[in-house]
Amino acid sequence: MEHALYSPLASPPQKPVEPLEQTLRQVFGYQSFRAGQRDVIEQVLAGKDCLVVMPTGGGKSLCYQLPALVMPGLTVVVSPLISLMKDQVDSLLQSGVNAAYLNSSLPREQQLQILRQLHQGDIRLLYISPERLLQPAFLERLQYLTVAMFAVDEAHCISQWGHDFRPEYAQLGILKQTFSDVPIMALTATADNATRLDICQRLGIQPYTLLSSFDRPNIRYTVAEKLNAATQLRQFISAQHGASGIVYCSSRRRVDDVAERLRQQGFAAEAYHAGMSQEERSSVQERFLKDQLDIVVATVAFGMGINKSNVRYVVHYDLPKSIESYYQETGRAGRDGLEAEALLLFEPADIGRVRHLIDQGSPGPQQEVELHKLNTMAAFAEAQTCRRQVLLHYFGEVADQPCGNCDICLDPPKRYNGTEDAQKVLSCIYRLKQRFGINHLIEVLRGSSAATVTERGHDKLSTWGIGKDKPHEYWLSVIRQLIHLGLINQDITRGSCLTLNDTARPVLRGSVALMLAEPRLTIAVSRRRHGHQAPLNYDRKLFARLKVLRREVAEELDVPPYLVFNDATLAEMAALLPTCEAELLAVNGVGERKLARFGQQFLDEIVTYLAGE
Repeated sequence: MEHALYSPLASPPQKPVEPLEQTLRQVFGYQSFRAGQRDVIEQVLAGKDCLVVMPTGGGKSLCYQLPALVMPGLTVVVSPLISLMKDQVDSLLQSGVNAAYLNSSLPREQQLQILRQLHQGDIRLLYISPERLLQPAFLERLQYLTVAMFAVDEAHCISQWGHDFRPEYAQLGILKQTFSDVPIMALTATADNATRLDICQRLGIQPYTLLSSFDRPNIRYTVAEKLNAATQLRQFISAQHGASGIVYCSSRRRVDDVAERLRQQGFAAEAYHAGMSQEERSSVQERFLKDQLDIVVATVAFGMGINKSNVRYVVHYDLPKSIESYYQETGRAGRDGLEAEALLLFEPADIGRVRHLIDQGSPGPQQEVELHKLNTMAAFAEAQTCRRQVLLHYFGEVADQPCGNCDICLDPPKRYNGTEDAQKVLSCIYRLKQRFGINHLIEVLRGSSAATVTERGHDKLSTWGIGKDKPHEYWLSVIRQLIHLGLINQDITRGSCLTLNDTARPVLRGSVALMLAEPRLTIAVSRRRHGHQAPLNYDRKLFARLKVLRREVAEELDVPPYLVFNDATLAEMAALLPTCEAELLAVNGVGERKLARFGQQFLDEIVTYLAGE
């Protein structure tokens, strides 16, 4: 009887694991695909071009890394930064994948070695900058290789509507012209509709598109009026109890000042900006990745592609230039899925300061795009509606319910029946034939006699002056709320003019009542604070012991701790308490390669802990 357990008749036959899932589990250690990942992978395996828009930490990289292991030949990954390439390649190497990057940071002999390995077919994924890829000699070299796919990471850099437009990225259309049969996958975390269309047009693709939810529910968004920024920052960081965080500032001087002040206050903080030497920047980045430094105070030069999973908070000391920048930078917190915080310290003067910087640039379409994006960022900071709803609407995603995890939801503004105010705004947009922006609309509403109004005859409109009893800031708040609620659109391709959506009709007719937030000048700081809790009921003492073991293993290998296992994987170990290899393999983030390299040490630690030692 004791052998019955192994009899084929003792239990129903197990469903065979199909090849994609097998690779997912063996190499990457995940038990199942996230929403949309399998669809994209199957499309690219069928030779179809793909556009993947997925939030930071949402699993974009897997969409091309997994098929690269299944498809015969080389997958070429276009990446904008050396640090991003290194981080991705280091992570793949830890999982047993033959990957490499090729850039100017490598000695010539090492570059030649990688080129030899390419021709020998020893490399499955090659990360490369667009400048290097587009060199005629390199493109010619690729034609002698079997190229399975091109993956264009940070694809928003292609578009003039994107927040980080790079001319060299815009030239990547040559790939489809030169390698017409090779599928292209463009990936980004931050692209509105105009940017998505531009990406496809410039790359010359008509792709299968995966548009994932932009929501990062584990991140709490807070906007606080900047009163005494230094004190506010100190109080906020003190409440984080030594967790890893990033503080973004608008200038190098501000970075240095804030970092020095934090050090004087006893925090383990360092500056990071382009004015420092490469050696200094590399040292700060490495210490931060290895959990030897708690806080990096930086310009936006820091963070792109840094896959440090246990960043618990991101602070914007100054107003970012766009919602895309803000979304991408806050997205560096909580990549492990555990709770994280995003704090923006805001003062209206920030808007004028950033606008002045933009005005110093060359007049033209690019400057207009930057001004539009600044205005939408200002609208987010001044919003009276749920922050998450504003963010999601900007990216074209509807969120019907407030999130319950932002300062507006936790400390809500007073509400009032704003139907009449909304009707005034919507009627005026209609009378202006949906061809003008916010400021001109408010001028007409308030009965302005400025030349820009009278010369167009807009002082003769029936809506001229119907809002003269309210100040400019009041109408600005109302209009921004209507944009956030989806009744109005701002068309970036037509000079940010306001247009009406179908949802405006029932409000105009008066068939529905519309509740709005009473405009207010100050933004209260949320008094409610939640701990950084894992989404599991896990043993915190064991979790702490596993973190110590992880650091010891990482120091031996000279790699960042999260490349061994991230915090979410350790939390799952501390919840499921695996005591054998099969049980450990069932933990998300434990693949066969990592099981073979580190598994026994972590199993021994768990068994020892459970034995009370």
